[in-house]
Amino acid sequence: MAVIEKFLGRCVNIPGDRKYYAKQGLWAKAQGDRVVFGFTEPALVLAGGVNGLDWLVEENASVRQGQDVVFVITGKIQYIDTPLQGTISFNRGLKPDLSPVVEDPYDKGWLFRIKPDAGMTETDLTAMDARGYTESLKSSEGCKNPEGLKGGVSGICKAVYSGIRDQNI
Repeated sequence: MAVIEKFLGRCVNIPGDRKYYAKQGLWAKAQGDRVVFGFTEPALVLAGGVNGLDWLVEENASVRQGQDVVFVITGKIQYIDTPLQGTISFNRGLKPDLSPVVEDPYDKGWLFRIKPDAGMTETDLTAMDARGYTESLKSSEGCKNPEGLKGGVSGICKAVYSGIRDQNI
């Protein structure tokens, strides 16, 4: 397991037993004849948690690779697409209670499972391993701002926050 001790003021884990999709902040893990997907800890930290979600397709629907399947509200609106095609099922327990997504993202907080179409395997996933994902995070705001300072670390953010602080409203 990879650990980033200071990532936007938090310690985040990146398990070595799964694959990662950096762009969407998803992990994937084979589980029997299905592949399970969920948010990574770093993605959740960067997004500020999850405030709401909805499924965009029906349970047990056939989905194609790249199809939007989950609508998520974090600090912004996100559409999560599926990295492979097959039959999808969702973690139905999340809609009434989103806490597992943040509290246990690598186990109880999974989002959806896909039973890949015949002939597709985990090796068909175009994802990176834990080491590659950890490397990809080095250029993120989380690693650039290890202490989690308000206003971030960019010059523009610092100027805006400094300007706000100096105003008499």
